[in-house]
Amino acid sequence: MFEDKKSMKRSASADREKEDKKRKLLQKLHDVQLHYLTPKEDGFNQLWSTKYVKLVLQEADQTPAELHRIVQKAFLTLLHHGCLFQDLVQLKGKDILTPVSRILIGQPGCTYKYLNTRLFAVPWPEDEHNLSYSTEDISDACNAFYELNKFLHLQTKRELNKLVKSEDWTEPSGESHEQLSSKDKEEEVRCFNVTLINYMNPQSMSYLKEEPYFGMGKMAVSWHHDENLVEGSTVAVYNYSYQDTMDTCEEEAKDLSKWHVGLKIAWDIETPGLAVPLNPGDSYFMLDNLNTTHQHCVLAGHQPRFSSTHRVAECSTGTFTYIQARCKNALENMCVTVNSGEMKLQSLELEILQEAEEIHNEVEFDWLRQFWFQGRRYSKCSDYWLLAMAKLEEQWRQLETMTSLVLEELEKDSWTGEDKYKILRCIMPLLVERQDLRLEWRKRCRCGLAKSLPVDQRPRCYPYWEEDDFSMPLPFDLSRIVTKLENLIEKD
Repeated sequence: MFEDKKSMKRSASADREKEDKKRKLLQKLHDVQLHYLTPKEDGFNQLWSTKYVKLVLQEADQTPAELHRIVQKAFLTLLHHGCLFQDLVQLKGKDILTPVSRILIGQPGCTYKYLNTRLFAVPWPEDEHNLSYSTEDISDACNAFYELNKFLHLQTKRELNKLVKSEDWTEPSGESHEQLSSKDKEEEVRCFNVTLINYMNPQSMSYLKEEPYFGMGKMAVSWHHDENLVEGSTVAVYNYSYQDTMDTCEEEAKDLSKWHVGLKIAWDIETPGLAVPLNPGDSYFMLDNLNTTHQHCVLAGHQPRFSSTHRVAECSTGTFTYIQARCKNALENMCVTVNSGEMKLQSLELEILQEAEEIHNEVEFDWLRQFWFQGRRYSKCSDYWLLAMAKLEEQWRQLETMTSLVLEELEKDSWTGEDKYKILRCIMPLLVERQDLRLEWRKRCRCGLAKSLPVDQRPRCYPYWEEDDFSMPLPFDLSRIVTKLENLIEKD
């Protein structure tokens, strides 16, 4: 089965496990809230230095003023150009709209997946790619986050080295059991390949949950581990909250409640939590494996807030280069006769046929439908992904032809019953999966939340074609084909 189906099953299993842990934890607590510390309480610094040593806060004055200027301008550019979007994601099998608006920016061709949603990175500038943007302002914004990315990478390397070289540092409970090696870490610290830009305005977020364990206050983002990251990689976050009205005096602005990042050791009810206030321009780093051993949340302040969360996304199966190579591999089994233009399959070996159908499903459901489910949002920034998807769609159409050629082969009388049965048993599960997922994605595109989105962000059920579209070798609805094949299996 293709990777998206596997990841969905793993995600559902992980969700059930988390819910079970959460239920047991709340049962233990009853009405008692756990203890947490802020800088106002005694013991805050000691708790931080013993139980949360891999959380590092870098105050705003440690970042160059010019970098602050271009990054904060870039945030506002994305907001004013309508480039920040709520995602329609799946949680526990239900579609929900994220309260946070966001966009992914990163290395050309990279993606990042969370909650059964693949985000496609608006590319930041790299010399080997000829990139175009919808406006010069958006080009400048993407370049600003590229510069921030390089700066935060250098800071990450520095902080990891400091952590390793600290003579009095010992492993706290709940963190890694092996001390970091400065040599190994210097070689392993990878540059962040994407940043997830988030925008949260508590005044427009209709409902914010109360933090359930410690009584920390309203949460803009609930307790979680960041998903889909390279194991043991650091997450670096640049924070920018700002006053969006001009009539509030400076003293009143100072009194506004600040945003905080909350930390706790995962599923630990003994160790106090930590709530760290964030000032505009502060950055914080969740070093090494902190994202795995601990959970974090974002506690809402009063002002609108941007964040740029830089991460090493696990992209081994999540780049445009990867999926292009997969398609090329599958299509090597199809040849075209020079004189007649007739298309034929070169091999009918079971492994080759099965892999081609798996790739067919992967490109359709993990790429094309994921992309168009998010409407035409990406065209607001760059044409990179529109061009990439056009290439993928052409390859996908050829994969549709390959499937039709397999079905045509099975109609021939030259097959022995056993050989035909083997091929049917090989491809049937993938065709059934294709039919089921097409109906599922079509249903998601028609749900009430989908229809509530602005027109340019509204999900599209694409690719889609009617029964009488003779440009397509097979119908969109495969139910009759599946039934026919099932009958053939029963006969054999």
